[in-house]
Amino acid sequence: MNAKVLSVTVIYAPAPRQLWETVLTLPLGSTVQDAIDASGWRARFPEAVLEPSGAGVWGRKAPLDQPLQDDDRVEIWRGLTVDPKVARRERFSKQGARGAGLFAQRRAGAKSGY
Repeated sequence: MNAKVLSVTVIYAPAPRQLWETVLTLPLGSTVQDAIDASGWRARFPEAVLEPSGAGVWGRKAPLDQPLQDDDRVEIWRGLTVDPKVARRERFSKQGARGAGLFAQRRAGAKSGY
């Protein structure tokens, strides 16, 4: 790519199993905030709110003023609707102790732990 511009992908998942993605060409020195603004995300999803820790680059939390590099992927994250610890606890209570864990699917006649 040209040395004066960056190619950046902006990704947002408005709901589970849905993905919105756009590829942008931005000037050198652009930040995460610049990419989000240029993507049209706010106009496309006006009900969505960008939380303070709601953006990252390649899966790592990034401040909005972080400069981008060529071929970066900016991710806009939704807030959690369920606490992961609570969800795990509920799944475990439904499965029971014998139906959960590393050794739940044993071969017939196998020793425990194998």
